[in-house]
Amino acid sequence: MSELLLELSGVHTHIGQYHILQGVDLAVPKGGLTVLLGRNGAGKTTTLRTIMGLWQASAGSVRFEGRDIAAVKTPDIAQAGIAYVPESMAIFSDLTVRENLYLAARQGEMDEKRLDWIFGFFPALKKFWNYPAGNLSGGQKQMVAIARAIVEPRKLILIDEPTKGLAPAIIQGMIAAFKELKATDTTILLVEQNFNFVRSLGDTVAVMDDGRVVHAGTMAELSEDRDLQQKLLGLSMDAHQ
Repeated sequence: MSELLLELSGVHTHIGQYHILQGVDLAVPKGGLTVLLGRNGAGKTTTLRTIMGLWQASAGSVRFEGRDIAAVKTPDIAQAGIAYVPESMAIFSDLTVRENLYLAARQGEMDEKRLDWIFGFFPALKKFWNYPAGNLSGGQKQMVAIARAIVEPRKLILIDEPTKGLAPAIIQGMIAAFKELKATDTTILLVEQNFNFVRSLGDTVAVMDDGRVVHAGTMAELSEDRDLQQKLLGLSMDAHQ
């Protein structure tokens, strides 16, 4: 078994009166891409936000590199090497593309070689470098959000449904970027509904239902087992092609 970078054990999260996560156990091996699947409302986004400290776990442990970060503040979690790309993208609309990326550079400057590497996947960012990010299309804004997360090397990137509503050409750029990130030992935890996208990238997979992880294994195993897909997701992956 690969070394674990992130491990959740018995994690519960309450949001107001609602008990969203109800004992989540999740293992994320170092250097791979783990996919978090499940129906809407299963707790996937809450899991990412709990890891990032945006919502506080009410019980359980969130261990990153062996250290429990369940009670650590979000800025310190980011400083430890974890980046988060929310489904909402959360870009600064009034700032330019350049300024959005500049703010994400923890060292206060951006490495030109790394920028050129990012532009290779998302050439539109170079074209609109000095444009207000709020003027970009949805797909271009998603590029900004992902580029902001990888503008510096990170140990772990949490990404919530990056392909939602995007054109196939943009999705191909993301696939290429994520494959290269994996090759640099960057670990990715990805929430996604586009099964074809995750089939080509995922190493391991966890399926959530009702605030718990109900299945964990390899992506290859789930991709090849239609009965398991039906049982866990209510629909085979082939129906989403």
